[in-house]
Amino acid sequence: MVARLARFVLELDQHPADCVNGEIHPVNAQRDETGKEKEILISGVFPPLVPFSAFALRLLESSMLNAEVKEGEILPPTIQKLMKGYNKYLRPFFDSKETHDYTATIFLRQRWTDERLVFEGNKSLSLDGRLVELLWVPDTFIVDSKKSFLHDITVENRLIRIFPNGTVLYALRITTTVACNMDLTKYPMDKQTCTLQLESWGYNINDVMFYWTRGNESVSGLDTLQLAQYTVEDHYTSVSEAIYETGNYPKLVFHFELKRSILYFILETYVPSSLLVVLSWVSFWISLSSVPARICIGVTTVLTMTTLMMGARTSLPNANCFIKAIDVYLGICFSFIFGALIEYAVAHFSATPASAPASLELTVSPASPSGSEPKPEAAPPEPTNWCLIGLATIRKVLRAIYCCHVENPHHIDNYSRVTFPLSFVMVNLLYWTYYLYF
Repeated sequence: MVARLARFVLELDQHPADCVNGEIHPVNAQRDETGKEKEILISGVFPPLVPFSAFALRLLESSMLNAEVKEGEILPPTIQKLMKGYNKYLRPFFDSKETHDYTATIFLRQRWTDERLVFEGNKSLSLDGRLVELLWVPDTFIVDSKKSFLHDITVENRLIRIFPNGTVLYALRITTTVACNMDLTKYPMDKQTCTLQLESWGYNINDVMFYWTRGNESVSGLDTLQLAQYTVEDHYTSVSEAIYETGNYPKLVFHFELKRSILYFILETYVPSSLLVVLSWVSFWISLSSVPARICIGVTTVLTMTTLMMGARTSLPNANCFIKAIDVYLGICFSFIFGALIEYAVAHFSATPASAPASLELTVSPASPSGSEPKPEAAPPEPTNWCLIGLATIRKVLRAIYCCHVENPHHIDNYSRVTFPLSFVMVNLLYWTYYLYF
């Protein structure tokens, strides 16, 4: 799922931490044999990060095209069909459908002080963005960024402004897609907390320190931000350190909490599924003798509910490891609709007249006229134990079926008219209470 954030502004400061005699010196300054500082052109050693990212992005985008073919060579139609949308930089069986990330357009403003750029005057100098190649800039990067690019219409959206005291303002406009771990258990009544982390790539905490210029107020523009499915409930900033094997690096973290708007899902999924459940109850008021009408309502509601579940699933985020709240509600509605169909089967079976029990006739032969008693016949062999157990089981089943016979099958419909709506209301109360308040 992609949550698109519109533009907002980040401001941060970087301060080199190389101190000599209590004074702050840029990290790219060295001393010669005479003890004087000499300047080194850092841009030749550490290329600016943004142009490199733009170039890498163009390279990756070009890889998304079809396979490269020599000029004048035409691929067969079968190969062209296979190569359509093929990306050779992704391994086989790479699952790219599940997107737990967000896309944001950011105005990133960075400030630092470079004493080599001090000049006389009381006005700042606004330079062309292409002159950033001549200056030292911090190597800030976005952690967990999947794709980022610098806007370059009509020119690269970068700004360099130098103040008389040597303070440099470096602003740029970028769009980035950042990963965000989302818990979709309560979807669509979920709240997601995402972060935007900024770190220094090569300078550790002994070289550069990062901090927000105005704390939480360093991030602006979220008050007027309007999103399609989310509302920003809270946001704050923090300062921390990133610990790696090569050392500790400064890190700035921006936290923001997103709450999903449920109105769309109520109108799109919850209301239609609830109406289908109510529609299945119409069969309780139809006579038991109207077999085609009741069967038609039951089967139609079941098939319609199945289609609604399949259509809703295609628009849901692909999270196979989660049982989402909307899946639970659709399962509840399907159970009630299927139960209404089973109710008619039970009522119709009860309305079928049961066959009378078979009568047992015993014939007694008169006594012999000679007065002699008839010769007793040999006793039949006693049945085995398993035969007795089988016969007893059959008698119990037949007796249970005969006891289930209802004298007035219409009472089943009368009970269902009350129990089904009350049960559905109770289940809804439990469902919404749990997912909204727990």
